[in-house]
Amino acid sequence: MTSGGFSARRLTRLRNLLERWVEAGFVPGAVAVLARHGTVHVEASGTLAFAGPGSSTAMGTGTIVRLGSMGKPIAAACVMTLVEDGTLRLDDPVDDLLPELADRRVLADPGGPLDDTVPAHRPILIRDLLTYTLGIGMVPAEPGTVPIADALYAVGQPEPDEYLRRLGALPLMRQPGEAWLYDTAADVTGVLVARATGMSFGDALRARICEPLGMSDTGFSVAGADLDRLATAYVPVSGPGVEDGPDGRFSRPPAFESGGGGVVSTAADWLTFASSLRSYSVLSRASVTLMTSDQLTPLQKANGGFGPGYLAAIGWGFGLAVRTRRTDLGPSVGSYGWHGFYGTAWYTDPAEDLTTILMIQRAHAGDQQLPHARDFWTAVYQAIA
Repeated sequence: MTSGGFSARRLTRLRNLLERWVEAGFVPGAVAVLARHGTVHVEASGTLAFAGPGSSTAMGTGTIVRLGSMGKPIAAACVMTLVEDGTLRLDDPVDDLLPELADRRVLADPGGPLDDTVPAHRPILIRDLLTYTLGIGMVPAEPGTVPIADALYAVGQPEPDEYLRRLGALPLMRQPGEAWLYDTAADVTGVLVARATGMSFGDALRARICEPLGMSDTGFSVAGADLDRLATAYVPVSGPGVEDGPDGRFSRPPAFESGGGGVVSTAADWLTFASSLRSYSVLSRASVTLMTSDQLTPLQKANGGFGPGYLAAIGWGFGLAVRTRRTDLGPSVGSYGWHGFYGTAWYTDPAEDLTTILMIQRAHAGDQQLPHARDFWTAVYQAIA
């Protein structure tokens, strides 16, 4: 028996997987949304918290969660609305709007001292922000081992102008356009949007993406009336410890609205955003095609990533990953999306007419190579009729 392009019998394996996570104490609750052939299928198990507020509230598509890095694509989509209305051009330098990043110096050795630099070969372009090739980004290194990693961590997330001032005082790690380097570009993107629009990044995101699509639960903080829908985030210690609760840092507006990891949303809102990329309701077909196509060269992949092989089966479009090779029971070639620090994940698979969203709240659970993530995608794809 099939329903919405899925085997009803095999969908029970997905349901059972989520229930096992909850019963084992991996997470207090989980929500999975599968949309295919015009039908939306939801599997939900557990509650918003292990104990205390939310412990009796069932997880659902209206549960508010911290997206972590899964919010990066919506920042890129906001930039593309500015490209479409002529406010920005992809191949313009960022210098006019982000003068702190003009006339860059570049480390002679990415792992070397901060004062050993050479001039940048060219300016940073707006396109570099979207493809994460501006020349600086996250470095997976132990503290005290790589000077630029320590310096970048020390930048923190103060208010936007101070953030750019601190970032602009650092040399780049690579020449602009030379390597895919994660994360930093998304936060710079938020400042770019704010300066280009003359409003805060959050207000611009709301006006250009969220309000037109009716995404009322997506933003950078949760209003008091909605805090009872915010799931608690956990970090595993000797037992499940609270990493951020309903009264934590997302209960109030932040000083820095992070395009790299500061967005909260719901499964329902994120399905709306994902669907808009397929229906071209906010962005044109041309913009969506750019966003969801691999924009990286082999050299940019070889110089970047998180070590050898990280980009072997994926590329990068604008603010999101694009599957370039199928290596497992999971998204097809051409699928696009991303995941987040707390275990949230989203991929749209055009070949299967499938959008899949997972919402959990467990710190450090976003790596899609972890066993629970592999099990999730296996359960999703084996259920396709």
